[in-house]
Amino acid sequence: MKAFRASGSFRAGKRDQAFTVDIVAENKDEAMERVFSNFGSRHRTSRRFILVDAISEIDPSESTAPVVVAHFGPSKGISRSPSKTEEE
Repeated sequence: MKAFRASGSFRAGKRDQAFTVDIVAENKDEAMERVFSNFGSRHRTSRRFILVDAISEIDPSESTAPVVVAHFGPSKGISRSPSKTEEE
């Protein structure tokens, strides 16, 4: 699996809304399908109103999207040490 960043716009009412989304997929075709599926289910937008301008493969450590972080693990630059409690 690879991390991809898709950008474009979709019809939201009478206006076009720009978007940039990070997703996890095997290849660009699957990434495009996930973009269509995501916006169709979340925004009730049909595929013909979703315009994807670019899909590019990215390094997973560049993304802060929960889906990418959950799949590849936290990036090396962010330390997630357990918080100290009063008992310690």
